Amino acid sequence: MHIKYTGIYMKEQNMATYIIRRILFAILTLIIISIISFVIIQLPPGDTTSIRLQVLQTSGIQVNQEQIDQIRADFGLNKPLYQQYFFWVGNMFRGDFGESFGYNAQVNQILKERIPYSLLLAFLSIIIVYIISIIGGIISALRQHSAFDYSMSVVSFLGLSIPEFLFALVLMYAFFKLFGISMGGFYSQGMRDAAWSLAKLWDLIKHIWAPVIVLSAVSTAFTIRVLRASMLDELRKPYVQVARSKGIPEAKIIFKYPLRVALNPVISTIGYILPTIISSEMIVAYVMDLPTLGPALLNAALTQDMYLVGAIVMILSAITVFGTLVSDLLLVFTDPRIKY
Repeated sequence: MHIKYTGIYMKEQNMATYIIRRILFAILTLIIISIISFVIIQLPPGDTTSIRLQVLQTSGIQVNQEQIDQIRADFGLNKPLYQQYFFWVGNMFRGDFGESFGYNAQVNQILKERIPYSLLLAFLSIIIVYIISIIGGIISALRQHSAFDYSMSVVSFLGLSIPEFLFALVLMYAFFKLFGISMGGFYSQGMRDAAWSLAKLWDLIKHIWAPVIVLSAVSTAFTIRVLRASMLDELRKPYVQVARSKGIPEAKIIFKYPLRVALNPVISTIGYILPTIISSEMIVAYVMDLPTLGPALLNAALTQDMYLVGAIVMILSAITVFGTLVSDLLLVFTDPRIKY
């Protein structure tokens, strides 16, 4: 009995050590990403001051050298590069992401308006991906070479081959042509600036499913192929034949043994699917006129709006690292064969 409890204690201790180590690696990864992101932001010629001066001069406003020096001091650009980095990171830790001159607003305000929509799209897309792909992958593997299997293969190949922005354009055109419904944006024209109500929520529900379908198409097609291949590989292994020879019900065999193992590569794709959806959202949101992080990042990159670019890149990186961390931890909990 003492040996049993000692083994359980050691296992829990190993798990805690593994989780702490993975969290530390995630933090280290984010630090490295922040350094690389900051350096890349500084690579284009000019800086925030030069871009801002161009905007002011285009508006007919003349700026003297003293005002230029003040702008550089406000953005911390009069300091060495390494001090600018610590100035930028220090402000982020205090919750101050700086000012976006492109939007003429605080970055915090822009993020507050756009992050909820980006996270909502990603969350709904991931749910759709795993519901459809798990059900479709299992049935395709169990009914190999059936009409359903061939149909899923065709749908998967189409999903992998059609670019998301093209899929979005076709979907928008089809619904406008057939039903006279505009699928651009999250709301109808009269609801965009309206106060929150049940009517506005229903309008959001009517519009949000279109970008969710577009964003989940590629990941769903990929995950179906992965699960189908894994299930077929497990179903051919001797332990399944042995279980069947013992008279164990087929449903119990499928769900208790091969499915648990076949889900491992699907679980590990969480770290891949999350950044894929976020990156795809950039172009799809631009095409479908969605007020998410994607269009803001693209506009900020084109105008060298460094504080807005840096904030969005770090948020997207944190989401990606978090997705990878979750997939690693889930694999440990679902498969006891994985070593800590």
